Amino acid sequence: MARISKSDLTKLEIIRVATRMFLEKGYSKTTIKAISDELGMSTGNLTFYFPTKEYLLGALVEMLIDFQWKEMKKYIDEGVNLVLAICFELTSMAAACEEDANIKDFYLSAYKSEITLDMIRRNDTKRAKNVFREYCPDWTDEQFAEAEMLVSGIEYATLMTTESSASLELRIGGALNAIMGIHNIPKELRPEKIEKCLSMDYRAAGKNVLQEFRKFVYDTSDKALENLLKGI
Repeated sequence: MARISKSDLTKLEIIRVATRMFLEKGYSKTTIKAISDELGMSTGNLTFYFPTKEYLLGALVEMLIDFQWKEMKKYIDEGVNLVLAICFELTSMAAACEEDANIKDFYLSAYKSEITLDMIRRNDTKRAKNVFREYCPDWTDEQFAEAEMLVSGIEYATLMTTESSASLELRIGGALNAIMGIHNIPKELRPEKIEKCLSMDYRAAGKNVLQEFRKFVYDTSDKALENLLKGI
């Protein structure tokens, strides 16, 4: 039987507890001390493995990235156009944030952290090259990366609401139109995709995506523990 690394087991257990607390209690409200208390370890021991809470946020963002690729594959398998799939994703994400304060806090925290925003931008740049290449055939990798700088700002503004913010429908429509415009999708093609997104029950879709994401996080952690114990 393969020897189990105590260090790897401790790191995994920290991630399992921290990500669950972020989703259930909110990232901003969850402190390093609260996580260490839940684990029954000192804060010094925890920060030996993860120097700041942002590194644990990064672990959850990594799971989000994996989840997004899984969702995109599902859309492709169902025959959904890739541009429409990206539009569905943002629509569902915005709706989920309207429904659940903790998931909204997670997304906004991820966009505000330098560590995790870089992760999001690098991943979304890679996805944008797959989705929008037809409309940006001559773009370089640098141009896709520059576009993502703008897109991430639009996404953050869509999720970051105040009492005077526009309705969810207006924010989604404006964001989708802007993102498609950045990637050279002709004006006459954009309204149809926006209408398809807004015609669905996006609030129900947001709740469903939130449930699936939570399940994905818990299943991912359980599988990682199972593989570690098996020595895989």
